[in-house]
Amino acid sequence: MPNGRYSLHDTHDHVLLGEERFSCAPGPAGWRYVSKTYGPGGQVLGTVDLTLDSRARPLRMELKAGGWQVRGGAVDGVAWVRTDAADPGGEHAVEGHDRAHGFTGRSPAFLVATARLLRLREGASARVRLVAFTEPVLAPRTFDQGWLLESVDTHPTDSGPLLVERYQVADLETGEQQVVHLAGDVVLAADGIELEELESPPNAWPVEFGG
Repeated sequence: MPNGRYSLHDTHDHVLLGEERFSCAPGPAGWRYVSKTYGPGGQVLGTVDLTLDSRARPLRMELKAGGWQVRGGAVDGVAWVRTDAADPGGEHAVEGHDRAHGFTGRSPAFLVATARLLRLREGASARVRLVAFTEPVLAPRTFDQGWLLESVDTHPTDSGPLLVERYQVADLETGEQQVVHLAGDVVLAADGIELEELESPPNAWPVEFGG
């Protein structure tokens, strides 16, 4: 079960924004990722709880940040409810729905989730529609991403060969591009994300799940 720590940086000036401490593992439904994000001063900034089903669709997602909470999942596309912590009864909750394929956000969890949803072969590309939640207010934005699996490299390790996938990921609305390196359930590097600590090896993505 991989668990460790990512550092999060501003993608423009590389200023440290904080760190995300995470754990993830296959489970009865598919795959689950949980994390807590801390600011440079140690204050809690938010949490992520994401569960994928056996086809890597978002079975359940819960985000918390800046006094806001979003809960969502795959329902004829994706659906979500956004609430304010100052409104515990949910009287002013806002519901959303989009014929998107999944969710995304600042957490590395969403890069892993999208890559596994697409299941690209080396050299293949795909277009995917995602709903992003922007911190700190978790405002939704729907956009299209382009993913290209450029290469899959094998690296020897003490516990056996490690497959590292290199993706080119583009925001098709703004034209911004980034390179993402994945190994199993772990983001090794991406724009604004650096893997600082890993307490167990990355898992290979299982072909089949129980449940």
